[in-house]
Amino acid sequence: MNKIKKLTEIHNSGKPYIIYKSQKGFDLYTNFSKKIILNNKNIKSFLNSRQKNKSNNTDLFIGFFGYELLNYLINIKLPKQKNINFPKGIFYKPETKIHLSDSFEYKFKNRFKSNNFKINIDINSYTKIFNKFKKKIKRGETYQIKICTKYKTKSKINPLDFFCRLSKTNLAPEAFLIKDKDYSIISCSPENLITKKGDHISTKPIAGTLKKTRVLNKSKALNYFRKNIKETKEHNMIVDMERNDLSRICKVGSVKLSKQKIVEEYKDLFHYVSLIEGKLKKNIKNIDIIKAMMPGGSVIGCPKINTLNLLNNQEKENRNIYTGSFGYIKFNGDMRFNIIIRSILNFKNISEISVASGVVVDSNAKNEFNENYIKAKALIDLYK
Repeated sequence: MNKIKKLTEIHNSGKPYIIYKSQKGFDLYTNFSKKIILNNKNIKSFLNSRQKNKSNNTDLFIGFFGYELLNYLINIKLPKQKNINFPKGIFYKPETKIHLSDSFEYKFKNRFKSNNFKINIDINSYTKIFNKFKKKIKRGETYQIKICTKYKTKSKINPLDFFCRLSKTNLAPEAFLIKDKDYSIISCSPENLITKKGDHISTKPIAGTLKKTRVLNKSKALNYFRKNIKETKEHNMIVDMERNDLSRICKVGSVKLSKQKIVEEYKDLFHYVSLIEGKLKKNIKNIDIIKAMMPGGSVIGCPKINTLNLLNNQEKENRNIYTGSFGYIKFNGDMRFNIIIRSILNFKNISEISVASGVVVDSNAKNEFNENYIKAKALIDLYK
């Protein structure tokens, strides 16, 4: 059977499935034999559990850790926040994996539209939070911090239609779709947090964003980033922090900066990117890797623990999936995880898009607020 026809059949049947961007297209996972809904009580046993590896391409768990769960793992308590009671994490054991081509189309006639997005923080509220954090930066309580803003709308959506259109216009190396009975997540995340194969591990921090224009190309964008003090400081701090995170679980002297400050191009913007690699110490477990690397520093700020506490005490709404991680853990111990950004969570017919930009001592409130909208726009445009 034609693979796209098979995907359409699975989608129309209502069966849960996951699509994840691979190096040579997309992988479709379905026929789940297990669905593990994670919480504070079972997360550690899940990460410590050992599964028999039969060398099948479905010998893995695939799913996501939410932001709150990752905070719990590193002993950070969240204050009481507005909550939609969405699960803290879900992982699936697939029995079927189908490789799809690099581009595929799904034609859906009746699209649900919505232009009624509401933001949870307006420019005035954002500026007040921004100024408060700026003072904390000047006092040395943090060096960089990410302020999260949310865009919400009430709308039924067809997640496969959204994902196909998003992949066509804004293909990202860590894109994924989860379609389940009561929720969906559509993501064009560009950022890889963990790639582990054997004892080799890497992370690819993104820190620096520039809106595309007709006159800008990758070379000019690189020149802009190199000359921009704010972007350079932000990038250097995140690279140092993630290099430090890796050093906690890697052999001494093995952590290297393989690619430093290169530019990657996307539909609406350019990103400033680096690649860090290392060799894991002996007897490092899955839970050790997750605790060292998550939540990803590039979407939190630094130093990580102090900054997380500052953020959590300021934010009134739960982040849910945002700045959590999606990916898989193979039964042989290999894993790949992204950072959940540029994503739509649709739960109970409410769509939620969360974005954040970094505040450093040289930041400007209006610029950072506008940068958040640039990041959200590619997703909001899907509803038109």
